[in-house]
Amino acid sequence: MRILAIDPGEKHIGVAVSDPSGTVARPLITLAHTSRDEDAARIAGLAQAHSAEMILIGLALDADDRRGPQARRAERLAEAVRRLTPLPVQLHDESFSSQSAQPSLIAVGRQRRARREQVHAVAAAAILQSYLDGHAPE
Repeated sequence: MRILAIDPGEKHIGVAVSDPSGTVARPLITLAHTSRDEDAARIAGLAQAHSAEMILIGLALDADDRRGPQARRAERLAEAVRRLTPLPVQLHDESFSSQSAQPSLIAVGRQRRARREQVHAVAAAAILQSYLDGHAPE
């Protein structure tokens, strides 16, 4: 199953997609945040363009697994996306995805500017890979 994953942020939205078998995640694109409705429309359009069967949105929980302002924004984005597509939209814990994306970009030799531009998409791929690893077929 191909899944589109979203790392929602205040300024940028990272997007990643899985392979058709739902095994491997790869960064796709970083979008500039505009408004919730416009962001939701672009996400629904990307899901359709990439033949996604599900949309996964990162949910930022605090250290005590509570929902703060970022998590509530993600929940509102998920609701906006659900209004625009018949695809299932799920939330998945994204804790530390952006922090884990930086070292992988450094390891592959990305310059600082390229890392800034790609970190959101790589974070979305980290969220997606975490989900795929936890939902692998037996």
